[in-house]
Amino acid sequence: MKTINVGIIGSGFSAALHVEAYRKVTGLNVCIRAIAGGNRDRAEAFAAKHGVPIVYSDYKELLADPEIDVVDLCIPNRLHAEVAIAAARAGKHIVCEKPMTGYFGSPGAGAAAGDSLFAKTALEEAMRSADEVLEAVRNNQVKFMYAENWIYAPSVAKARRLLQAGQSSILDIRAEESHSGSHAKASKRWETAGGGSLMILGSHPIAAALHLKSFEGRLKGGKPIRVQSVVADMAPMTKSSAYASVQEHWMVTDWVDVETWASVIITFTDGTKAVIVASFAMLGGIRNVMDIYTSNSVIKCNMTPNDGVMVYAPSPDVFAQEYIAEKLETKAGWNFASSDEDWVRGYPQEMQDFMECIAEDRSPLSDGQLARDVIEVIYSAYLSYETGKRIEFIHNEEEHQQ
Repeated sequence: MKTINVGIIGSGFSAALHVEAYRKVTGLNVCIRAIAGGNRDRAEAFAAKHGVPIVYSDYKELLADPEIDVVDLCIPNRLHAEVAIAAARAGKHIVCEKPMTGYFGSPGAGAAAGDSLFAKTALEEAMRSADEVLEAVRNNQVKFMYAENWIYAPSVAKARRLLQAGQSSILDIRAEESHSGSHAKASKRWETAGGGSLMILGSHPIAAALHLKSFEGRLKGGKPIRVQSVVADMAPMTKSSAYASVQEHWMVTDWVDVETWASVIITFTDGTKAVIVASFAMLGGIRNVMDIYTSNSVIKCNMTPNDGVMVYAPSPDVFAQEYIAEKLETKAGWNFASSDEDWVRGYPQEMQDFMECIAEDRSPLSDGQLARDVIEVIYSAYLSYETGKRIEFIHNEEEHQQ
């Protein structure tokens, strides 16, 4: 059996998640051969910790390694498109963290919401970038695997089976990812993140909603159910007078020019709806949930929190040495302790699918078209908010035919 050699570009949080997920792949020989990072010391420390044999200072050196089959992009959002195109041209299959791409021109401090010319440019440029990535993938006959873990979460996988068994029509999806804020510097500015809570958090529930409606359409008529329109509202919630009026701040507050709260209503071509919420202004740990209301059922997907394990401690010191859950402000009181957070959120399952795609020469469940569709919804939502209008989608008949 041929070994699939993986090269990881980046050495941060997502890279560590991916390494652990690759190590759980079964039935295939997968080797994490190399890592590349602009900060050599950090990359070497990562390699030593995770047992990666080769360290490159430049991603171009990794792309030139003839032994590497797959390149995993765990780098800042603004670099995704550039490196993905270079990887495709080097003949490497691509695993790309969300988002696939974006628009990284800066609107200036405080101007993320209010300049419709900026939002229109952002939508046009983000879609141009996404199309360039997909064109490079097609032209070089490599696979693009969009690392959207929600698609692979056990609860969402079960939802697919339930929808198929019940021959259900999805009427209403309500999905959310929220927490108290990212501490990563790159997340605070549009020019490095390409957006705020909607881009960083909302990309997950948006992808899941689009995926399930596409799945439903293919089951019933062989064609995906598409997005018809988007309308959105947003706010820099931690800059509000309400938040400023309190003395003790538990949330991240040093945002520069991105939204920290967003709500998006998606209307699909069959008249059904999805409501997406993405907030950096929510305490109590990370929230990854999706409720699916159908013609004959209700399906609730509680990735995190879930009550598989619940713990109580009168003091945060009791569990000081044990991980409880992501983004908790305190370990005191009642908490939802995830027994295997990575598995519940689908990280090992997505890498299993991606590696099988390469070995079996097939398409992944989460692919480049989904990545593009997510970008279109996100940047249409920014345009909707800044213009105060519903944004209608125009579909090319040739899209989604494969």
